[in-house]
Amino acid sequence: MAVERARGESQSTSGSIQSLCWGSSAIGGIVSAYFSGSLIETYGVRFVFAITSLLPLLTSAVAVFVDEKPLPQVASLTNGKQRTLFMLARAFWDRIKDQASYLWETIRNPTILLPTLFIFFWQATPSSDTAMFFFSTNKLGFQPEFLGRVRLVTSIASLAGVGLYNTFLKTVPLRKMFFWTTIIGCCLSLTQLMLVTGANKQLGISNEWFAMGDTLILTVLAQVSFMPILVLAARICPSGVEATLFATLMSISNGGSVCGGLFGALLTQLLGVTSHNFNNLALLLIVCNVTSLIPLPLLRLLPSEGGVESAFAEPDVCFQGQDEHKKQ
Repeated sequence: MAVERARGESQSTSGSIQSLCWGSSAIGGIVSAYFSGSLIETYGVRFVFAITSLLPLLTSAVAVFVDEKPLPQVASLTNGKQRTLFMLARAFWDRIKDQASYLWETIRNPTILLPTLFIFFWQATPSSDTAMFFFSTNKLGFQPEFLGRVRLVTSIASLAGVGLYNTFLKTVPLRKMFFWTTIIGCCLSLTQLMLVTGANKQLGISNEWFAMGDTLILTVLAQVSFMPILVLAARICPSGVEATLFATLMSISNGGSVCGGLFGALLTQLLGVTSHNFNNLALLLIVCNVTSLIPLPLLRLLPSEGGVESAFAEPDVCFQGQDEHKKQ
């Protein structure tokens, strides 16, 4: 629904819509974050999983109140009393094929394909998150209750990042936004070296306070840098396949993150970093942060701001050939 609302809108309006959605998500994270750690310590993991498995039912209940008008094609199929089950199944299959054809034609459009490639490669840089998690728990001795506090800080930082983007940055051109968030993110992420080397203690800062402060800053920046991806993905979705294409773009983005995790795991193994051996963790952090700069030359795959407006002025252009073929 957010993608359909954002289609054809300016970058500023699309940014506001995405900010509303992800701000609401961050508020939900704030409500649940702290209690997750304390509940695990008190009642165990199984109890927490049981509670979280019931929460999606609330979404199902709210979905009943969504007013959505059915497409004319679907209405004609479902209202006909003479329709047999076979005819409905055949019509459903034909619609699936049409949607798949539309999706393929859309993805082949360079206006969508090139930004999609950038999103994938931008997300596919190596990550050291897993190694840092084991360092935090096995080396620094962070307990579930404290990790719950960190999660709370993360949710608050996400909300702050959404607010920062929506207030000051939603009109910034995409290329400029990606460039500076990547540069700043690379520099700020290197502050984790202080925690790994123990330099924070020399400054009189405990591991817990430094971890919280570092998480706060990096999460704000991560949320700010992630918002342009959502805005870009929402704006390049043409009419008819909004949900399918947006889900595909997010899957590609998540696939890039998975590849980044795999590359990070490979580097972790090559450097001999394990759940109890952190001798080369500092080197791993440096390599992962430096490689995050690799996608910068690919910024030219993104349309310029003028190109964005012209490309999305007629969002259904990639379907014209399909429509003409059907008429024949």
